[in-house]
Amino acid sequence: MKIISNIIRITGTILTALIISYNVSAQGPPPPPGGSSGGSNTSGNQNGGNAPIGGGLLILLGLGAAYGGRKLYQIRKETLEE
Repeated sequence: MKIISNIIRITGTILTALIISYNVSAQGPPPPPGGSSGGSNTSGNQNGGNAPIGGGLLILLGLGAAYGGRKLYQIRKETLEE
């Protein structure tokens, strides 16, 4: 009985993955920016929208380091108590 349930579970997982992958690939990518100027980017716009990520990246790295330090402190504290 356990073998049959495992086979059904694996088959269901494979079918679900196939159905999801088919639906995801159903739509093509959007057209490239720049209009019909022959493919050259003469308007000065860069791909990506010119969004700055420097400040947010530093904040996320700092928060990640603080979280990692806190976890290390908690682990060390638990090992010292035992």
